[in-house]
Amino acid sequence: MNRGPRRPGRLPGRSAAAGGRWVHTWTSMPQLTEPHNMPPPPFTGENGVFVDATLRQTVRVSVGGGRIRLRFSNVFGGAALPITSASVALPADGKAGASGIEPGTLRPVTFSGRPGTVIPVGAQVVSDPLPFRVAPRSNVTVTVHLAEGQASTAITSHPGSRTTSHIKAGDHVNAEDLPGATAVEHWYFLSGVEVWAGPSTAALAVVGDSLTDGRGSTTDMNDRWPDRLVERLHAHAATSDVAVLNQAAGGNRVLNDGLGPNLLARFDRDVLAHSGVRWLVVFEGINDIGTAEATPQAQQRVAEDLIAAYEQIIVRAHAHDIRVYGATLLPFGGNEGYDDAEGLRESARQTVNRWIRTSGRFDAVIDFDRAVRDPADPRRLRPSFEVGDHLHLNPDGYRALGDAVPIWLFRR
Repeated sequence: MNRGPRRPGRLPGRSAAAGGRWVHTWTSMPQLTEPHNMPPPPFTGENGVFVDATLRQTVRVSVGGGRIRLRFSNVFGGAALPITSASVALPADGKAGASGIEPGTLRPVTFSGRPGTVIPVGAQVVSDPLPFRVAPRSNVTVTVHLAEGQASTAITSHPGSRTTSHIKAGDHVNAEDLPGATAVEHWYFLSGVEVWAGPSTAALAVVGDSLTDGRGSTTDMNDRWPDRLVERLHAHAATSDVAVLNQAAGGNRVLNDGLGPNLLARFDRDVLAHSGVRWLVVFEGINDIGTAEATPQAQQRVAEDLIAAYEQIIVRAHAHDIRVYGATLLPFGGNEGYDDAEGLRESARQTVNRWIRTSGRFDAVIDFDRAVRDPADPRRLRPSFEVGDHLHLNPDGYRALGDAVPIWLFRR
């Protein structure tokens, strides 16, 4: 029976498409944009942002495929987000942060067959599937034009992109380059890229704070520890089809809101709702300890509450057949804000790490603490691995974290 033409970009039904599925290959954790991370003038006005502006962003996928979908988020927007048009391309010379694209690679993006879409407040939108081949660990350029802009100064972004984006007035969604554009180190609105992959492809989600978001890493070099882990996974045939999804943000906490919602609140959105997730690494809690009062009662309470929160995450993930790996918390001795003279926060960190290592509640343990602590003073990071604040790592330190993850954890 002739069913007529399919809607543009539509995939066949489940029976016809057996043997494949959508899997996220890249994500960023959506956040409410703080004032100092808003688009620079003239792209932020009194009542809105990006009016008649083009925004070009690059992202590095983990696994590859021949068909992709994009996800845009308006979860923190104070008004509807109207996207007038969008395109994807390969960046010039394949580089992250490039303002130009490779000639001949640009493809228009559609939404339910239309060139644009309006995303309601608090919602996200998934584009139509697009025939567009991306190689594993390659960079992709996504460009959007917002003719009307967004009529609010409450907008969704990921400030800690460690990747250069470009903004230019007017409609340049199909331009090969954006000369004179304004460069910023933030991602706006774009929250995910999916690939149509074989049945063996699956994703590892990582939840964390600035140590996973990559503070101290190199802009446009993709040298955070999850980036290093992708390289190691893909060097082995048994794990070459594992995607790594970085769902971290600087300042994030497990128990209370900070920079972004607390982990317990965002867990469904940032882990369970993502396609293809089979494993989870939990590497978060140091900001909870560091921002709790340096008193015996407060530090005992935060340690106990963190352990209870980890148990909740494990239970919720296991209900979705996701294996959960716990990563030990790193030392912060010498940090001006977190280290206290009586060592109460250090004691809480040791309590939490002891539970992670010995409780048996996690499906496996990744001992990041052991990988980067100073052998001569285990309360501190190894000096050659940190940026000087005794809290955040440099690229060598992130490489050490990526090398500390046992690859066998992700074999089938």
